[in-house]
Amino acid sequence: MRWFRFGSDKNAAERDPGRQQEIYRALQQMSGAAPAPAPGVYGRPAGGGAVYGAPAGAVYGSPAAGGFAEKAAEAVRLLDGDDGIMVASVVLHEYADAVHAALLNQGFEVDRRHYRWTWEGAGPRLRSPLPAGPTGAFHPFVQVAAAVTVVGSRAKQAVKVVAAGPLLTHLLEILDLVTSGWEYGGVRADTDQATLADSLIHAAKEIRDAMSDEPPLPNPVREQMRRNNTVDVWDPSGTRVVGGFNPGKAMRESLLA
Repeated sequence: MRWFRFGSDKNAAERDPGRQQEIYRALQQMSGAAPAPAPGVYGRPAGGGAVYGAPAGAVYGSPAAGGFAEKAAEAVRLLDGDDGIMVASVVLHEYADAVHAALLNQGFEVDRRHYRWTWEGAGPRLRSPLPAGPTGAFHPFVQVAAAVTVVGSRAKQAVKVVAAGPLLTHLLEILDLVTSGWEYGGVRADTDQATLADSLIHAAKEIRDAMSDEPPLPNPVREQMRRNNTVDVWDPSGTRVVGGFNPGKAMRESLLA
């Protein structure tokens, strides 16, 4: 199966290909429809990330995280053990491939290693796949958000059971996609997007810290860290601004610490 491309031979006896297939199928079958958001106060995350949503690296567990909190938490529970980590890496790989294909299909020249460059040139003519929901088999705020949470919260084990380099690359690609769309594509940041971005930053930090030799940060991330813009964060219904998020500041504080 595809996830074997990312595995290593360490602790192979602890892995069950059949279990991985079960987890993968269960994730595919999850509905991406969001329940109506419950009333609640949108609070700042612990650690000062300035996102109105879940604390960095936490499982979505309150209305403040947006309309997909309960489903994302359910997906996290499916991704247990080493097999769950391996499937999480596949989810991130497949989603990164799917969003790249979705952007290419719009007729623009797209560099998946530098979405900022792509969006700077195309502007709002390039439509972000995030607001549309599922791209490929997975929803960005359900299965993808869960995969990010799992690899970030279990980073030390993740780098033992999957290839850390491709995993980190996919995390940073998706992060670049999200933040570049806000800055250049006219994409409105809502709580689901902001919480996903915050979780991606946290997971990238944890994976880099767990690697024996931290790779250099890619150019789009370095460019974003030189920025100091705060974007408005809207509630899931798009009716009001509930906070702000400064992605450059959040990246500097996490990735340069």
